[in-house]
Amino acid sequence: MAKKRPPQSKSKNPLFKKIINIASKVFLYFLFVSVIWVVAYRFINPPLTLLMALRNIERKADGKSFKTEKKWVDFEDMSNNMKRAAVSAEDQLFLRHLGFDMKAIEKAFASNAKGKKVKGGSTISQQTAKNVFLWPGRSWIRKGFEAYFTLLIEIFWSKERILEVYLNVIEMGDGIYGAEAAAQEYYGKSCVKLTKRQAALIAACFPNPRRWTPKNATPYIRHRQYLILRNMNRLGPLDF
Repeated sequence: MAKKRPPQSKSKNPLFKKIINIASKVFLYFLFVSVIWVVAYRFINPPLTLLMALRNIERKADGKSFKTEKKWVDFEDMSNNMKRAAVSAEDQLFLRHLGFDMKAIEKAFASNAKGKKVKGGSTISQQTAKNVFLWPGRSWIRKGFEAYFTLLIEIFWSKERILEVYLNVIEMGDGIYGAEAAAQEYYGKSCVKLTKRQAALIAACFPNPRRWTPKNATPYIRHRQYLILRNMNRLGPLDF
């Protein structure tokens, strides 16, 4: 008579199932919250970003006072020069891509593989996702979240809304956020009244706004301004 096999231990199965169950719930909860968050910001202007909070913590650590200069300007009230300067400087394919410029990403990877400084990999959509929903940094985890939120804003927001939010929240100087605060700080006027040259000079400082400033533009920044003005002429009007 054949002997019965002893029953296999199932002590690990309940724990494994419990872990999978918790992970699934966390994942679904994250998806739900992130979609609601993105949809809400389609209609509600972001009041604060994590970068603004972190910059103020850094200022306090350096013995400085808190500073967050910003004033929201609706898309239709913003200077076309500022819109075109931003697109010309940061993402000339903005109106045509779905959040990612694959050629720019390939160039960034190739540059990184050669040990060079990575440049020009992020679109305006990616930068908006990073600034509004995430924290500063260059880790692959943050990049993954950036790609996810980029897809969400491309799905739920219009291109006008993406550019509007971008030009109202990005850092444009020490404690200065958005085109209106930058225009007031550097030119003493509203961003509605910025000339082509003024808008291009502000956009020329986007890559490193705490180091570069329109008030004391270096020859390198003046050259970037020239290139942006040339791109603005080529770009023509933005047809949203």
